[in-house]
Amino acid sequence: MMRPVLRALAIFLSCLLLAATPRGAMAQDPFTAALAGLSGDFSEKIEAIEKLAALGDGRAVPLLQALGDGALLVRESDKRLAIERDKTAFDALTGESLGPADQGFETARVNNRVRGVIRGALGRLQLVSPDRAQRLAAAVGVLKTRAADNLPLLEQALAQETDADVRALLQTALAATQLLSDKPETRRAGAQALAGSSDPDVRAMLVQERQSAANDPQLTAALDAAIKSIDDRLVLFNLIQTIFQGLSLGSVLLLAAMGLAITFGVMGVINMAHGEMVMLGAYATFVTQQLFRAYLPPGAAEYSILASIPAAFAVTGALGILLERGMIRFLYGRPLETLLMTWGLSMILQQAVRSLFGPTNREVASPSWMAGALQLSDAITITANRVWIIVFGLLVLGVIVLVTRATTYGLHMRAVTQNRAIASTMGIRTGWVDALTFGLGSGIAGMAGVALSQLDNVSPNLGQGYIIDSFMVVVFGGVGNLWGTLVGSFLLGIVNKFLEPYSGAVLGKIFVLVAIIVFIQRRPRGLFALRGRAVEV
Repeated sequence: MMRPVLRALAIFLSCLLLAATPRGAMAQDPFTAALAGLSGDFSEKIEAIEKLAALGDGRAVPLLQALGDGALLVRESDKRLAIERDKTAFDALTGESLGPADQGFETARVNNRVRGVIRGALGRLQLVSPDRAQRLAAAVGVLKTRAADNLPLLEQALAQETDADVRALLQTALAATQLLSDKPETRRAGAQALAGSSDPDVRAMLVQERQSAANDPQLTAALDAAIKSIDDRLVLFNLIQTIFQGLSLGSVLLLAAMGLAITFGVMGVINMAHGEMVMLGAYATFVTQQLFRAYLPPGAAEYSILASIPAAFAVTGALGILLERGMIRFLYGRPLETLLMTWGLSMILQQAVRSLFGPTNREVASPSWMAGALQLSDAITITANRVWIIVFGLLVLGVIVLVTRATTYGLHMRAVTQNRAIASTMGIRTGWVDALTFGLGSGIAGMAGVALSQLDNVSPNLGQGYIIDSFMVVVFGGVGNLWGTLVGSFLLGIVNKFLEPYSGAVLGKIFVLVAIIVFIQRRPRGLFALRGRAVEV
């Protein structure tokens, strides 16, 4: 008899307890309980934000962002939280539509103090966000604004992070935060972990910590070792960056000088209008892009630069053939007259372009696949367009070598170069070989203009900045030798980039010019001498 009575009594007491408990309190988890404080006054909001940040729950990120942006709503009847989007209120937890935002809701108010707490909380909470970009940004923020309180959250985020880039940044942030610990062994561990960094900001932070660590010899030694390790790595990375910049400049010089190596080196023509051929190639790129935009679908403009390469080669190559047949062929063996005539021709071409396109710079947009940069480390950044131009220059060189070595035209060109009289007696049309060779050199200059349109302003004066450098490359590498042009352009580019930090760009070029003059005095034919009709045998 007693057991049924006791069971009924237990059920009755349980019902009383459930009735006395506020509705929903039994089901509330810590996140939901902390969330309720966002509907209170400023102090309650701050307390709720700090609780949400301590929980490390990524669901709080959109809620705190809405609170900071003035988009978090509170329903007056039951203090239910909602987020406003397009004048509609959506439940803060479930995303359920709750009707118009202006009916029964009021905006959760914040002040500057609350906004500051929100920013700090978001920085910590985004470490566990499902969005990779948010996690990266949060890791950078935590690294810049270090706080010892972030150690547990950083360790938690690092334990569950799977992305390699975010994980590396979190490890750096954790080690930097460990320097603020009150435990000496933790601080030493942080200093030792940062020794593998190559970030100049991390080095500055270690130097700052070194100034306040005089009372701990072991920590001081660890900080000194970390600073030295970063310095060594930065020296190596700066060397790599300088070499890449030199190769980038060398690739531009290679493209600009390759055509001159043929017209000046092989034919012996001092073509002062070579820079204008480069300029015309850049304008051909501009015109091609405008035609793509006007007559083809929008997406086709992304590939207009590919069509610009043959277009620039055809325009400048045809112009080179006309100039050779119309004027230059009458001046062979008269270098001074050729120089003056081509110099005047360069002035005419510049003025013609000013009349057609105007004196102002023209913009050639880079395609998306050539934009951006590749971040190899904290100290090494390689821009994509420079990499493409290096590859393009080497490809053009390879094609020219193939043409001159593996085609009938190349054989005829080399024969005329070595001995014009004998080549003529063997039936080679030396006049047309001259015309095609000059056209080939001019066409290569036009392709150089395509590349330069991605780096420099397209203007009537574009080619003037490269004509002197092109002559220096050709003379230094060896007149008429393409391999000498390759070595000379890259070597001069690297030397220029090494001199610029110490002497500046202008003085650096002067030093290089003086060095080339001294070198030519000792080796008049350049690095790689080539026999031909322009060179004494």
